[in-house]
Amino acid sequence: MSIYQLKPAFQNLLRPLVRQLAQWGVTANSVTLFACVLSLFLGMLLTLLPSVSGLFYLLPIWLFLRMALNAIDGMLAREFNQKSHLGGYLNEITDVVSDTALYLPFAFIVPFSATSVMGFIFFAIMTEFCGVLGHIHGNGRHYDGPLGKSDRAFLIGTLGLAYAYFGSIPAYLSSLFWFANLLLMLTCYRRVKNGLNLSK
Repeated sequence: MSIYQLKPAFQNLLRPLVRQLAQWGVTANSVTLFACVLSLFLGMLLTLLPSVSGLFYLLPIWLFLRMALNAIDGMLAREFNQKSHLGGYLNEITDVVSDTALYLPFAFIVPFSATSVMGFIFFAIMTEFCGVLGHIHGNGRHYDGPLGKSDRAFLIGTLGLAYAYFGSIPAYLSSLFWFANLLLMLTCYRRVKNGLNLSK
């Protein structure tokens, strides 16, 4: 089970807005780049000011909006004849860049260790790499969980909200990112395994 499975219902809610954006001439690639630039800005702000816990209220808000923007750029591309090779590259590259920027601030927040957060960033990138490999082998992009992009957004958004509200993270959550890393490894395994099964 993954939050990603809710995507079709989410897209249906956004469809009227997507139609309006297409009429205004908004392109899928511009939405992709806009989401990446704002993610980089917010990630840099939170990394430079990790002790200002109130700023982390912005994180769950932006992660939800970014999820909407990611759905919008895909719908513009598929439903309004905006698919392109450049768009495919931008979609994958900006996702990884944005995730890295938004996860990084937690490396500077007690009680998390920088090593566990950097591991989280590394394995998050690996899950996307394993998912993309399906394209190379003709099996399509894989989004299997248990800790895909949408699930990670929920985890990081919840952490950001808790840190902003309470002003600190309790010590008993110090191993949270280590546990998340195990789930990311399982996600990589499942994406590779399911990709290979589909190729038979």
